[in-house]
Amino acid sequence: MTTQMGKRTKLVNDPSDLVPLLRTFGSSIHKSVFDELSEGWMTEQELTERIGSDVQPSLMILRKSGLIESQWRMPEPGKTPDKEYTVSYSKLHANFQCSIKDMSDLIMITFKSDGELADLIESIEEEVSKGNRSMAGLSRVFDLSSTFIRSIARRSDKLVVKGQRLELVKAGDR
Repeated sequence: MTTQMGKRTKLVNDPSDLVPLLRTFGSSIHKSVFDELSEGWMTEQELTERIGSDVQPSLMILRKSGLIESQWRMPEPGKTPDKEYTVSYSKLHANFQCSIKDMSDLIMITFKSDGELADLIESIEEEVSKGNRSMAGLSRVFDLSSTFIRSIARRSDKLVVKGQRLELVKAGDR
């Protein structure tokens, strides 16, 4: 079952991409899940048994960060298939420039509690659901930089950044 971790390099061209990465590796459980998946393919059940706690939030944030991939494991005859996961990247290459203000906002957004950002995240989700999806339009409405808006979107379970716009996550994408 153990295969060597992929040798691909994750390119980070947008500073807001650091938000889910820093949140992932700021949690000992998320890091443990990543480390286990670095060793090879594992199901959610196998991870839960190995780590000793619920790994679903970790799988969600790792998926949102683009750090894991999944496939269906062929079951024994008569049993249902199980989804299994492994890491997608073994290296990271960051190539961006931003203002110190944007970087400080990004760090603040990364490490604030969910409760401290809940109202702002909900307001942005509501605005996107009304059809205002462009980064420029959202920046005007909230009087925040596009880097700030993208960073907040990367904290949300309901938003996904697609270029210069935000979209609501479809139920099957979660």
